[in-house]
Amino acid sequence: MSDNRATQSSDVIDDILGEGAKPDLFLGTYTPKIDAKGRLTLPAKFRQRLGSGLVLARGQERCVTILPQDEFRRMAQQIQRTSMGNMAARRYLRVFLSGASQEVPDKQGRVLIAPNLREYASLGDDIVVIGVGTRAEIWNRESWETYLHNQEQEYANLEMDVLAPFDMPQEGQL
Repeated sequence: MSDNRATQSSDVIDDILGEGAKPDLFLGTYTPKIDAKGRLTLPAKFRQRLGSGLVLARGQERCVTILPQDEFRRMAQQIQRTSMGNMAARRYLRVFLSGASQEVPDKQGRVLIAPNLREYASLGDDIVVIGVGTRAEIWNRESWETYLHNQEQEYANLEMDVLAPFDMPQEGQL
């Protein structure tokens, strides 16, 4: 998706929330580049929430997760509350925390993506940053496009299961 389309979707969100509103959620799709030094310029709409610091960590499906400091702490505490006798929790905690790095954006909104995370997610200079609510994710563009293509039918099939609890209007009731 082009930067222009991401801007258009962000404008829709501004219309819904009110001009200048700063949602706590990360939304949209952006196509920044990673520079020769391994730095990513954060999307402008994400900078206010991430400006004081963030954590980059291994995400699922070979992406890099961007977490605000408070969200990272909440997740780490939740995982650590799980009994250390739980082998799955120990494994997850080891992988999650061992690959994580704390970063503070510079004045231009850039953060360094550690080499181990770039390698994990196969990040070159052609990437996509997506908003996923309380976090954002950095994907290799080709991997993201493949993932999205493969999930489109499942997305359509899951709509009623996921949205039904919210009492969405039925077709023709709008």
